[in-house]
Amino acid sequence: MQQRHDPVEPDTTTAVGTPPEQTTEGQPSSTGDAPRGKRRWRRIALISFLVVALLGGAGTIAGALYLRSVESDIDRLDAFVGVPQESRPQVVAKDAMNIMILGSDSRDPDSSSGSRTDTIILAHLPADRSSAQLISIPRDTWVSVPRSAEGRGGRDAKINAAYAWGGVPLMVQTVEQFTKVRVDHVVMVDFAGFKEIIDALGGIEVNSEKQFTSIHPPFRTFQAGPQKMDGEAALDYSRQRKQFADGDFSRIRHQQQVIKAIMDKATSGGLLTNPARLNSFLQATSGSLSMDNDLSLVDMATENRNLRGRNLTFVTSPTKGTGRVGSESVVFADDKRVDTFYAAVRRDSVQDIIDGADNK
Repeated sequence: MQQRHDPVEPDTTTAVGTPPEQTTEGQPSSTGDAPRGKRRWRRIALISFLVVALLGGAGTIAGALYLRSVESDIDRLDAFVGVPQESRPQVVAKDAMNIMILGSDSRDPDSSSGSRTDTIILAHLPADRSSAQLISIPRDTWVSVPRSAEGRGGRDAKINAAYAWGGVPLMVQTVEQFTKVRVDHVVMVDFAGFKEIIDALGGIEVNSEKQFTSIHPPFRTFQAGPQKMDGEAALDYSRQRKQFADGDFSRIRHQQQVIKAIMDKATSGGLLTNPARLNSFLQATSGSLSMDNDLSLVDMATENRNLRGRNLTFVTSPTKGTGRVGSESVVFADDKRVDTFYAAVRRDSVQDIIDGADNK
């Protein structure tokens, strides 16, 4: 049982009349709601890595030119504007790369807020680019959030509060302060875009850990074991958490399953040899993501041409479990293990990253 802390200041982003969000413990959270019609940030998807692996395998001049045309349609982020350079972590392994990936689900049935990032992944690409470690940081992780340029934050809070208070730059500062890992690039993805991506692939196969029924219409029942899903079913599967004792941790696992299934299908299903399907896939992908001004998909595709689903490892940032801070249900980081774990990320020690994580 975690020690009870003093109450924190109320979240000021709650809109009157909107239902409270369920948190890791299944209790209402003070996570804020924004006015109706705006997006609620949640559920990250690693579409960027999928594009990288897929087009890296093509490797032709025509492929590169086409990718540049797709890339020109992608929105760009001023991800590092206002981030104090003197406070940023130093680069230890200069040829490794760390990408912070944030996401939204603009068609989530539970959506009522556009001010929070409810899933955060720090993707580590080792110097040899032979693999990728995708580190999920639970949205309710209790951390110190720096003060934003507008004077918001500057106190302990759930890590996803940083986006509400200072957008992407404050998320960069918060993640860097928590991990002491320098963020090289930022990608934001609309998770709802997975529907079009999965349908462009002709569906994916996912192995469900148990039978359960979705809480959203049309209330699908997912059978235990392997099953083929179209885009709507896979998106529904990825949203579920309230039926599981470990809440958000189960949702993280489901998202990881879907991401890996997309990667596996894209790299083994003949997509590269089918121009029509490839075009549908790339158009769906480009419409679902935005990235920082310096990230090039062409360069990433070249560097990561050998990356495949089997080379991805999905892990979770070390935690001590859940507890309460005042009225809030939170996830407590295991500070000692966090220090050791992210030290391995900084020095690009892949096996130590895998061994030191929470593989929930």
